[in-house]
Amino acid sequence: MTLRNFLRLFTHVQMLPILEGGEATLVGGQAVMEGVMMRAPHSYCVAVRKPDGGIAMEELPIVSPAQKHAYFKWPVLRGIGVLGQAMSLGMKALQFSANHALAEESDAKTEGKEPEKPISNWMMGVQLLFSLAFFLFAYKFVPLKLTTMVSKFVPALNTPGFEGQVLFNLVDGLIRLTIFITFMWLMSLTKDMRRMFEYHGAEHKVVFNFESGRPVSVANAQTFVTWHPRCGTSFMFVIMLISMILYMFIPVQGMLAKMAIRIALLPVVVGISYELIRFAARKRGSFLSVLTAPGLWTQRITTKPPSDDQAEIAVRALEGAMDLEARQGGELVIA
Repeated sequence: MTLRNFLRLFTHVQMLPILEGGEATLVGGQAVMEGVMMRAPHSYCVAVRKPDGGIAMEELPIVSPAQKHAYFKWPVLRGIGVLGQAMSLGMKALQFSANHALAEESDAKTEGKEPEKPISNWMMGVQLLFSLAFFLFAYKFVPLKLTTMVSKFVPALNTPGFEGQVLFNLVDGLIRLTIFITFMWLMSLTKDMRRMFEYHGAEHKVVFNFESGRPVSVANAQTFVTWHPRCGTSFMFVIMLISMILYMFIPVQGMLAKMAIRIALLPVVVGISYELIRFAARKRGSFLSVLTAPGLWTQRITTKPPSDDQAEIAVRALEGAMDLEARQGGELVIA
C-alpha cells in the first residue's frame, strides 16, 4: 500500500466512531468510501459506486452481541458490545469500499507500474492499531499534557481537593473538544472527506425516510435534513462530556497516573454514554436529551447535502439489508 493510500484509509478509520451510530436501532448506517453501509437488526449491506457508474454490493447476516453473550444485555456492558460490533462492521464495510476505490486508481495508473493490491484483513488490523494509537495520543495525551503545562501558570488548576480536580479536568475537557471539532473541520476541507460527508448525509436522509413511514426513494429521502440525533458524532460528543465529568471525581495526581486512568476508564465511559443516549432517545424533551444537541450542531460539519446519485447508493444499501432481513424470516425487531 502506498503512503498516500495508507493516510487516506487512516483518515477514514479515524472517522468511523463519528460516522457510525452509537445506539442499537431498527435501521442505521455508516458512510464509507464512495458508498454507504446500512444495517437492520440481523442484516448488513454495503453499497459502493464503482468507477464505471455501477453499484457493487455486499450483504451479510449479523448476530447481536447480546444474542451471543448474555452479559451484553446488562446496562453499561451492552453499550460496549454495541459499539464494538458497530466498529467491526464499519471496518469490514470500509475495507470493501476501499478496495473498490483502489481498483479505480489502479485502472488509472500508467502501464509499467504495479497495480495496488487489495487491502487484506492484516492491513486493516494495522490501520486499526495505528488509529487507536493516534486516538489516545490526540484525545488523551495531548489535552492532558497541555493542561499540565497551563497549570504551571494558573495555580488554581493545582488547588488541592475537589475544586482543583474540577478546574483541571474542565480545561482538559475543553481542549479535547477543541481538538475534536478542529480535526473534523480540517478533514471536511479535503475533497476525499467531503465526499464521505456527503454520503453521510445521504445515509441520514434515507434513515429519516424509513423512519417516517413514507416509501423509501431518492426523491422522498432528499426532502429530509442531513443531521440525525443517533449519529456517531453525537455519541462522540457525549463520550467527551461524560469523560470530563467522570475524571473530576477521581483524585489521582501525576500525569502518568492520570493518563493510565483515562485509558482504563474508556470502556466505562463508552458504556455510560450509551445508556444516557439510549435514555435520551426514548425520552424526547428530557433534560438528558440536551446531551445530543452539541452533536447535532457539529453534524453541520460531518454531514453535507448529497447528490441524487449518492442518495441512490444509500437507498440501495437499505434495500439490500431489508431484503436479507426478510429472507432470514425473522421479525424486524431489535434483538
